[in-house]
Amino acid sequence: MSGAVPGFVPRMLVDPTVGLFRADERVFTAMLDGWRAQMLARGLTTQTIKQRCQLLARFQEFTGEFPWQWRPVDIDEFLAGLRSGEKPISLKTLRSYSNAVAMFCSYLTHPGYGWGEFCERTFGDIPSQICFEWNTPRHTTDDAVPAQRRAFTKVELQRLFDHIDDLVDREYAAGSKRWLPLFRDSVAFKVCYAYGLRRREMTMLDLEDFGPNPHVTDYGRFGAVQVRFAKGTAGSGPRRRTVLTVPEFDWVVDQLRTWTGGMRARFPTADRSSALWPSERGARMSLGSFGDAFAAARDAVGLPKELGLHCLRHSYVTHLIEAGYDPAFVQTQVGHSYASTTGLYTSVSSDFKQKTVQQMIARRITTLEDPDA
Repeated sequence: MSGAVPGFVPRMLVDPTVGLFRADERVFTAMLDGWRAQMLARGLTTQTIKQRCQLLARFQEFTGEFPWQWRPVDIDEFLAGLRSGEKPISLKTLRSYSNAVAMFCSYLTHPGYGWGEFCERTFGDIPSQICFEWNTPRHTTDDAVPAQRRAFTKVELQRLFDHIDDLVDREYAAGSKRWLPLFRDSVAFKVCYAYGLRRREMTMLDLEDFGPNPHVTDYGRFGAVQVRFAKGTAGSGPRRRTVLTVPEFDWVVDQLRTWTGGMRARFPTADRSSALWPSERGARMSLGSFGDAFAAARDAVGLPKELGLHCLRHSYVTHLIEAGYDPAFVQTQVGHSYASTTGLYTSVSSDFKQKTVQQMIARRITTLEDPDA
């Protein structure tokens, strides 16, 4: 029955008394509307749905044809063009594009939605799946992280943070208004590192997200942070997790106390919301603004351009592992579903590896000398 499920062929298209002007365009629009309804019914976020529908409209414009005319060679040429231009898209983006086209084709070819029968009756052709394993990028965990991306060394982090702090001091001494935004950025980057946050997670923090850890009273109200905008799965909404303040990064507590104790209130926009990082003109800093500020500081101290804001998260994982924390605890702190993902984030130093080998050698010698020990 028409309209029985979200995404079914609309009643107006199957009504024989209704004529279709520019039928191909109207049907394609109805297909996108139906797919949109199906994704909404699955609980996907509106932003994900919007991006996918925009991509399918772009793909249709590229081919100049409609879904019941699409063939595997169309997706081949589309993806090849995106990878061979002046600014080739990343493998991750390429995969997301091919997945979107594949899901749209799966929707159209599912008998529960009636599009195949409708297209055969109306156009004499039917939609088919055009994305297969042999013409789309394969998904493996190991290629999820670019080869150039790594953790900062502790020396590099010290250089970076010292540079930003020196900028704050100089601007403040010169009487410049720039010192306050620079101070905000400095604290934000340190919070990002001290809790292993993703960029969006850091940007979306509110004052109320911090709370005490009853087992470590010394940290006061900054014993833990509730991350409410963690990365979702399969297009779903954001997940939540709680990240505990750990002794290796307890210096962040004083930073947060200073920031929330008076510095944040100096922004004229601070009273508009409870956002932890107000901007000069808006209630909350944008992710892009933080990214630009971090890139400027990184370039000023001569660090590689591959080391972006997200690498602070890699550094958090690496430095906790080097400090001897259980990998399962680290995995929980950063919100990874799989231990293999945490492993990809880890790039321990040669000193840590040498110490580990020396400990194993010492343990082996002790065992050989005293088998009963």
